[in-house]
Amino acid sequence: MKSTTERKLARYAARACLLIFLAIVVARFFVDIPYLWGWVPLGLWMLIGFGANRRAAREEGDGATGPVREPVAVAAPVTGRWKALNSPADKVPSHGTRAYGQAYAIDIVAEPEPDSRPGFGWWPLFRRNEEFPAFGAPLLAVADATVVRAEDGSRDHLSRTSWPAAVYLLALEGPARTLGGARWMLGNHVILDLGGGVHALYAHVRRGSLTVRTGDRVRAGETIGQCGDSGNSSEPHVHFQLMDAADPVTAQGVPFTWQGVGVPRTGETFEAAAPRTAPAS
Repeated sequence: MKSTTERKLARYAARACLLIFLAIVVARFFVDIPYLWGWVPLGLWMLIGFGANRRAAREEGDGATGPVREPVAVAAPVTGRWKALNSPADKVPSHGTRAYGQAYAIDIVAEPEPDSRPGFGWWPLFRRNEEFPAFGAPLLAVADATVVRAEDGSRDHLSRTSWPAAVYLLALEGPARTLGGARWMLGNHVILDLGGGVHALYAHVRRGSLTVRTGDRVRAGETIGQCGDSGNSSEPHVHFQLMDAADPVTAQGVPFTWQGVGVPRTGETFEAAAPRTAPAS
């Protein structure tokens, strides 16, 4: 309990420091504020984030700070041909942070055929989500589970797959979403309780696509929603992770392996087979 409270307080403190920094930046357009004052809350934001990551690393164990927890075997959350991005097979934490229980998170994008996904470049600045094969792809329950959170009211924004849009995402939109907390970062999402203290989180779900609600029971392979582009996302993709609690603000990451697939490395394409049994009605 103490550790959970400390993690939550650290998240709030970091967000407060970032908010103060941004307020000082804006205020300097109207009043004379010493330039160095802005570096104080920014430095504290970075120190708090670094400290929280180090503490989480000790608690989770990453091979250097402690024993690594055995991966939990679950089914893949999708079917068909996909490519892995930001995979824990290459580094932990996979996304450069342990915030929101994402130390072992993975991003995957649909590529039914080689080069069937729009590339990254200078133009167009933004793309419609329908141009990406991942958009609208079914999301499947990775195990028999209980739904503990289901939110799909946020809009799906345009892609950020150009250099100017990526700069906008990293420099402006990303920090702003950090201030909003987990919901702004994850966008539409669903969390399943798999039992045994393990929870599965799917982020960036398509608006209005969830077919389950809090309290529902689902079976492995059952369709629970669709891939979208909500929250802190550059393009339609599936963000999947396991964690040790239902609240991503206080949860620690749990390593996973997908049955029949394993953990694909960043840039690796893989084929996920369809469920063997039909979804429950």
